[in-house]
Amino acid sequence: MNEMVGTTMVADRMGLKIVGFVFATITLAVMITTGMVVKGYADGAYSLEVPARVSHR
Repeated sequence: MNEMVGTTMVADRMGLKIVGFVFATITLAVMITTGMVVKGYADGAYSLEVPARVSHR
């Protein structure tokens, strides 16, 4: 059992800053990627339909 009754543990502030920076960077990268994909669909660069095959006989 813990002998330090009444005391609190404080997280390492530098570690929390690093973790926050990593999560913020990942979030920003996902947002930029999502924006680029949405813009590509809006501009018609991507299509959800399968193109029709042209048969050469």
